[in-house]
Amino acid sequence: MTYSIKDVSEILGLSIYTIRFYDKQGLLPFVSRNKAGNREFTESDLGLFKVICCLKDSGMQIKDIKKYIDLCMEGAKTIDPRKDLLVKHREEVLSQIDQLTKMLQVINFKIGIYESPNAEEIINEQRRRSYEEKCENNLLEDITPLSDNSSYTR
Repeated sequence: MTYSIKDVSEILGLSIYTIRFYDKQGLLPFVSRNKAGNREFTESDLGLFKVICCLKDSGMQIKDIKKYIDLCMEGAKTIDPRKDLLVKHREEVLSQIDQLTKMLQVINFKIGIYESPNAEEIINEQRRRSYEEKCENNLLEDITPLSDNSSYTR
């Protein structure tokens, strides 16, 4: 079975423009064209295209994806450099996951405060501490304290 560029667009959720862009960047050398000159994708092509989308969506640069695809096109003799490229990318993805996990912890902490039954007290205390810290460090030149002395405005 073969697929048109429109079919692939629908299957992968990519615009036809994006598929053409990837082709012009050299990411689709495995795709054949029919007698009319239109791209025709096979099941195998879709599998490799899904890998391209995975690498792109996980932050790999186009030039590195092209390098990977070029290595794939050379055959089994390039297994080691392909693996090296993917191992390096995996490390970058794991680092991103670690960073996102830390960010998620901060977001969850803030949501926890806002969902707390004493959220107003917690926030007022944070504002009061912030105001006092500004006072202690002589940073109140353009700051006016609020009427409840719990914080300040600019």
